[in-house]
Amino acid sequence: MNDNELREDLIQPFHLEASSLRGRLVRMGSTLDTILQQHAYPLPVATLLAEAMVLAAALSASLKYDGVFTLQAKGDGAIRLLVADVTSSGGVRAYAQFDADKLNGIEGIGLLGKGYLAFTVDQKLKEERYQGIVELRGNTLAEAVQYYFRQSEQLDTALTVAVRRADDGYWHGGCLMLQAVARQGGLMVVGDTSAVEDWQRSMILMATCTDAELTDSGLTPDTLLYRLFHEEGVRAFDPRLLRHQCRCSADRVQTMLRSLPREEVEQLAVDGVVAVTCEFCNKSYGFNPEQRDHLYASAAVEETT
Repeated sequence: MNDNELREDLIQPFHLEASSLRGRLVRMGSTLDTILQQHAYPLPVATLLAEAMVLAAALSASLKYDGVFTLQAKGDGAIRLLVADVTSSGGVRAYAQFDADKLNGIEGIGLLGKGYLAFTVDQKLKEERYQGIVELRGNTLAEAVQYYFRQSEQLDTALTVAVRRADDGYWHGGCLMLQAVARQGGLMVVGDTSAVEDWQRSMILMATCTDAELTDSGLTPDTLLYRLFHEEGVRAFDPRLLRHQCRCSADRVQTMLRSLPREEVEQLAVDGVVAVTCEFCNKSYGFNPEQRDHLYASAAVEETT
């Protein structure tokens, strides 16, 4: 593991011994930059999508799963859809659907308008699919996520997020997340003043973290955590590395086309070529008439065997 990997593109789990709180520190650099540079998103759209990515990484690290965790925001505003997902092995991908004519100088979560926030966990080897949905509320995407935890999980959760595009055009992002640890049989004790005091003290310390610190690739996660929480006895664990990973492939596109009536597919041809572009990575797959003949011929053979 080189020095750059220790500073960005990772999830750093940690624990505060004095207050029994668990936390996650997310840092993204090349992962964020690669995904955003694949699309010509306007800056406000790219910024909100970057926030969605670091939030998805932080939330994924609070779960035990073998598959894919997805954060999705859907609204009636300039941005119709935001999607960011993280595999259990650290693969990240994301994209946004938006109406450029509706941007009109709007920034932040206001770009989504009215809508909902959804969290989905797809387990690789299980048919169960967990999904939580909540109305979009708050002044930021982080506040909308915190509202979900208050309403659906009833778990004290604090999040602070920062993203920026540097002067050289390179993107950096960070997220700091703290969660209360359940006590006595999995439930917080009503009237437990010590737990309340621990939480409030940790929130004060967390509030001292600046956007510059969260996105500073020259500041190691260990250094930042010690700077913020050394009085709480912060204990860091092994980091989990992140990377850009789109799951599209020619085989998957072929499978999708074969599931459609050929008449519908042929209507998509331009100059004889049917092109399918991945919304996540913007990679295009083209199929000429000969390739389509082979595609549907093989599908017909499979149906008869």
